[in-house]
Amino acid sequence: MATAAVVAEEEEMLVDEQHRVDLRRSASNTTSQVAIVGAHVCPIESLDYELIENDFFKQDWRSRGRSHIFRYVTLKWSLCFLIGALAGAVGFFNNLAVENIAGVKFVVTSNMMLARKYGWAFAVFAGSNFVLTMFASVITAYMAPAAAGSGIPEVKAYLNGVDAPDIFSLRTLVVKVVGCIAAVSSSLHVGKAGPMVHTGACIASILGQGGSRKYHLTCKWLRYFKNDRDRRDLVTCGAGAGVAAAFRAPVGGVLFALESVSSWWRSALLWRAFFTAAVVAVVLRALIDICRSGKCGLFGKGGLIMFDVTSDTAAYHLVDLPPAILLGIIGGILGSFYNFILDKVLRIYNLINEKGTGYKLLLAATISIFTSCCLFGLPWLASCRPCPADQSEDCPSIGRSGNFKKFQCPPNQYNDLASLFFNTNDDTIRNLYSAGTDSVFQKSSILLFFVTSYFLGIVSYGLVAPSGLFVPLILTGATYGRLVGMLMGRHSTLDHGLFAILGSASLLGGSMRMTVSVCVIILELTNNLLLLPLVMLVLLISKTVADTFNANIYDMIVKLKGLPYLEAHAEPYMRQLTVSDVVTGPLQIFHGVEKVGNIVHVLKTTGHHGFPVIDEPPFSDSPVLFGLVLRAHLLVLLKKREFLHTCALSGVDASKQFSADDFAKRGSGKRDSIDNIELTTEEMEMYIDLHPFTNTSPYTVVETMSLAKALILFREVGLGHLLVVPKSSSVSDLVSNINYVYTTFIEYI
Repeated sequence: MATAAVVAEEEEMLVDEQHRVDLRRSASNTTSQVAIVGAHVCPIESLDYELIENDFFKQDWRSRGRSHIFRYVTLKWSLCFLIGALAGAVGFFNNLAVENIAGVKFVVTSNMMLARKYGWAFAVFAGSNFVLTMFASVITAYMAPAAAGSGIPEVKAYLNGVDAPDIFSLRTLVVKVVGCIAAVSSSLHVGKAGPMVHTGACIASILGQGGSRKYHLTCKWLRYFKNDRDRRDLVTCGAGAGVAAAFRAPVGGVLFALESVSSWWRSALLWRAFFTAAVVAVVLRALIDICRSGKCGLFGKGGLIMFDVTSDTAAYHLVDLPPAILLGIIGGILGSFYNFILDKVLRIYNLINEKGTGYKLLLAATISIFTSCCLFGLPWLASCRPCPADQSEDCPSIGRSGNFKKFQCPPNQYNDLASLFFNTNDDTIRNLYSAGTDSVFQKSSILLFFVTSYFLGIVSYGLVAPSGLFVPLILTGATYGRLVGMLMGRHSTLDHGLFAILGSASLLGGSMRMTVSVCVIILELTNNLLLLPLVMLVLLISKTVADTFNANIYDMIVKLKGLPYLEAHAEPYMRQLTVSDVVTGPLQIFHGVEKVGNIVHVLKTTGHHGFPVIDEPPFSDSPVLFGLVLRAHLLVLLKKREFLHTCALSGVDASKQFSADDFAKRGSGKRDSIDNIELTTEEMEMYIDLHPFTNTSPYTVVETMSLAKALILFREVGLGHLLVVPKSSSVSDLVSNINYVYTTFIEYI
C-alpha cells in the first residue's frame, strides 16, 4: 500500500524523534497522584468518550425498549441524588470531626496556658499536631498514595480524558476522608475544600462502576453506566457536589465544575449537576439543624459552613473603588508569585520524596514541628491589649474560638496575634471577616501573620497527606485584605472585614484564575449579595494581572505531576503545522478477518488503544478503511476464544456469542492486560472476524488539516483516536492513527 511508501520516506527523518518517543514509552511514568509524593510509577490510560458505532452495539441498542430507556434516565437521576446525599454527609462529617478534634486540642492547651504551664502546653500542642500529621501521612503513603494532595488536578485530568490507577478507588476515598480530617486538625496550613472535590468525584465514580464482581455486588441496571461517557458526567457532578459540601455553596459548586475542572459541558449535564448540588445543600441544612441543639460537640461554633458574619447593610461609594482596584492588582501579583514559589517547592519535595517513604514521612514531620513552633511561638511577640468595652463578644475568649484569645495575657486583656495563630484556619477566617472589628488587630500582628501564613501555605502543600489550597488562599488573602484596609485608614469607608473578603477573592483569582465560581462561592460564604460588584471587579483585575506572569495553580500542578492535558486553546505555532507533520510510523493495522497470533503480537509490542481495520479482497472490491477497533474489545475477543478455523467471515450472530456486559468497562484505573491471556499454539493460528466489533464511523481527517483544528476537535468532541488519511481518494493510503494515548499526537503538542 502507499502507506508503506510514505513511512519509508519519512523513516530516516523520524528515527531520532522516534527513538525518544520509544524511550518515553518504555520509561517509568511518574503520573498525577504519585509524582509529587514520590510513590511507585504507574501507567496512564486514555478514556474513550466517543460513541462506539459497531454492528454489535447497534443491535444491542435496538433490542432495548422504552422500559430500558426509562430505567436509564431514572438511574441517572437516582445516582445524582445519591452522590449529593453522600457528598453532603461526608462534608458535614469532615467539619464535625475537625471542629471537635481541633477543639479538644486547643481547649486542653488553653487550660495549661491558664495554669501557666507553658512548656507542657507547647508539648501537648506540638505533640498532638505531630501525631495527627504523621497519622495522615502514614496511611496515605502506605495505603493510598493517590489520596495525597487536593486531588483537583487528578479530577481535572480525568475529565480531560486521562485515567490513572486508584485515583477513584474505595481505598483512596477512605484515606482521603480520614487523612484530610487528621491533616486539617493538625494545624497545618491546608484546607479540606480541595480534598472534598476529590472525595465527591470518588463517590460518583464508585457509584457509577456498576457494582463489584469481586464482592458479588452487581446489578443489571448499572451496566448502562459501564462506559466512560456516563462516568464522566457522574464525576463532574461529584466534583461540583464536593465544592458545594465544603462551602455550602451549591451554585458555586456547579460553576466550579464548569469553569475549573470540566473540559466538556452540555445543558443536560448542567441540570443534573445543579440537582446534585441542591441535594447537598438540603442534606447539610438538615444535619446542621440537628447540631444546633448541642448534640455535636464543638461543631457549630466555627467551621467552614457559612461565614455569615458581615454587615447586612454593607455600603460603599465611589471613593472605595481605588482601594478595590489596588486589592485586585496586589492579589494578581501575590497570586502569581504564590504559584511560582509553590512550583519550586513542589519540585524540591519531589526530589526528596523520590528517595523513599522514610524521607516522605521525615518531610511531613519536619513541616509539622516547624508549623507548631510558628503557631505557638510567634504570638509571644505581640503585646497584650485591653479588651474593648463596646464588644458584645466575651473578652478574653478562653478555651473556644473567638477574636480575643487570652494566651499569656493577664485578665481582661487579649493577644490579637494569638487570635490568628492559635486557632483553626476556619475560625481565623471568621475572625478576619468579622464586621465592626477595625480596632481589634494591630498592623504589626496582621503583617506578621500574613507573611507567615503565606509561606506556611506553600510549604504545607505537597506533603504525603490529603491537603487543599482553597482555605490557605482564603486565609492569606483575608489577612492582606484587612492589612490594606488598615493602611487605607480614612481614605475608604469600607469595613476592614469587607476588605478581608475582597482580599480573599483577589488572591483566589490571582492564584487559581477562577472568576465566576469564586465570585459566587464568596457571596454564598458570606451571605452578602451587596458585595457582588466589588468582588467582580477585584476578581477580573487580579486574574488579568496574574495571567501576564504564569498559569493557574492547578494547570501548573497538572504539568508537574506528569499528567497529559489538552488545553482549551491551540498555540499559534500549531496553525503552521498539519497533522501529517506530527504522525509517526509504522502504522499498525488489522484486517477485517485477522489471525489471532498477529493480534497478540501487536497488542504486546504496542501501547495503542485503537487500531484501524482495513478490508481487502476477497472481503471488498478494493482496499478500504472499514473502521477502528479498540484494544479493550480485542482483549475481550481473545478471552472468549470464539475463534474461526479459516480466514472467512463468521456466519454466527455475534449477539449469540457475546453480551453487552462482556464489553462493559471495568472500574476506573482497572483494565485487562494481554499478558494475562494465555493461548495455545493451535489457537494462535486461528482467526477472528473483527467486523461486528469495529467502529465503522471513526473520526477521520485529511492530512492537510492544521494541528490547531485537530486539537480543538480532540478536546471539544472528547476523542480517543483520530485517523489521518491522505487527500487522494484511495483509502488504502491511510497515513497514520493519531492516538489519544499520548504516544504520537499529544507528545508533539
